[in-house]
Amino acid sequence: MPNRINDKIRGVSEVRLVGDNVEQGIYTYQQAMHIADEQNLDLVEISPNAEPPVCRIIDYQKFLYQKKRKEKEQKQNSKKIEVKEIRFGPQTDEHDYQFKLKHAQEFLKEGNKVKSYVFFRGRSILFKEQGEELLARFCVDLAEVGKAEALPKLEGKRMIVMIAPKK
Repeated sequence: MPNRINDKIRGVSEVRLVGDNVEQGIYTYQQAMHIADEQNLDLVEISPNAEPPVCRIIDYQKFLYQKKRKEKEQKQNSKKIEVKEIRFGPQTDEHDYQFKLKHAQEFLKEGNKVKSYVFFRGRSILFKEQGEELLARFCVDLAEVGKAEALPKLEGKRMIVMIAPKK
């Protein structure tokens, strides 16, 4: 339980009361509990590290519900960045290239990162210059909507470049 309530608040003689339904100020712990009991609400410790500790007189269950709802809203509003992959062969022809370029532009406009790579099979590793040229051209063509995080680099049989969306 993140907040101490009512009798769980121990070791304090005074508390600072804040809230809508109470006159703000410093009260003894007993006075604060008495005020809370009169209103049939809970005395909730909001800031235990303050001097004196800050307490609020509220309905604790309602407080927890609102807190949970606020966290849920923040989670919904946060943007999740996905990494979309686009795969090329070392000798990808023009139509395929344009098709994949269009998809990459859409991904970047949506705010996702694009991981683009040239996959070398068997002896096609001999054409790694072609793969590097292809990825460099890809980065240049996407310069309006995104920017490469690093130069293309060879990892095993793949030459990879990550492209992040522009703000």
